[in-house]
Amino acid sequence: MVEVEDFSLLTEKMKHSDGALVLPEGLCGVSVLSCLLLACSYVGSLYVWRNDLPRDHPAVIKRRFTSVLIVSGLSPLFVWTWREFTGVGTVPSLLALMGIRFEGLIPAIILPLLLTMVLFLGPLMQLAMDCPWSFMDGIRVAFDPWFWMLCFSDMRWLRNQVVAPLTEELVFRACMLPMLVPCTSPSTAIFTCPLFFGVAHFHHVIELLRFRQGTLSGIFLSAVFQFSYTAVFGAYTAFIFIRTGHLVGPVLCHSFCNYMGFPAISTAMEHPHRIAVLSSYLLGVLLFLIFLFPFTDPSYYGLPTPVCTLTSSSSSLCLS
Repeated sequence: MVEVEDFSLLTEKMKHSDGALVLPEGLCGVSVLSCLLLACSYVGSLYVWRNDLPRDHPAVIKRRFTSVLIVSGLSPLFVWTWREFTGVGTVPSLLALMGIRFEGLIPAIILPLLLTMVLFLGPLMQLAMDCPWSFMDGIRVAFDPWFWMLCFSDMRWLRNQVVAPLTEELVFRACMLPMLVPCTSPSTAIFTCPLFFGVAHFHHVIELLRFRQGTLSGIFLSAVFQFSYTAVFGAYTAFIFIRTGHLVGPVLCHSFCNYMGFPAISTAMEHPHRIAVLSSYLLGVLLFLIFLFPFTDPSYYGLPTPVCTLTSSSSSLCLS
């Protein structure tokens, strides 16, 4: 196993005479400010267009695609500027730090998504029981090019399954975690990074109030629930990003979770096959906890993962 010192990303001027690693002065302040500016830029890009239409209108979605893709495309500049300003030298390339690399790519595509599907075993079982299609019908649809053409022509589907997962994971995980890990630790960064992600989703409250979609108390409770759910989900994808060092895993998991939505537990309680459905919910959570670390073992993705080389102390999250 390669020694951690060989992958030290701190410059010589960031070491004491005895070789101990020290952080640049003000690193954490700069890192948090950079993440805050990046989050504000992402959310702000959604509101540069003036319109009186709801967020699901195709015209609104297309305009927001344009602005959010521009911001996301420029987001690596935040990481580059942060690196130059703080003096944190990096051995892996900027793209590798952001999880864009080839080493361990195949496991990164398969294992995190499979792990997430295990967690959703209950909802998947419920969906299979309620679906009028047979298994072979589903296979035929999945390989039907017209089905995918229809999907990609649907602006809401394109937003929820492609653009939102890709841009949000790029901005809120691939760009923010490399800036947060050096000043905190991988474990702390996992729970710090999702706060920016959760707060960024509060902008939905503006539209709910603007179009009077519910009572004030209802909108507030919805916002609190969404913040909690997105924060927990953000911690999960941040965990995957740090453990695998890849962007593709969090993106695929994000897209899958957007498709599945929040588990309909109340519906499961009233399902005709309630025992079987609830048992699959419980089994899914149990298997998820069992496979969480084995499926994200960094040895499958190349040790050490690039973002883990940014920490000055060893972390169990970065070890096989």
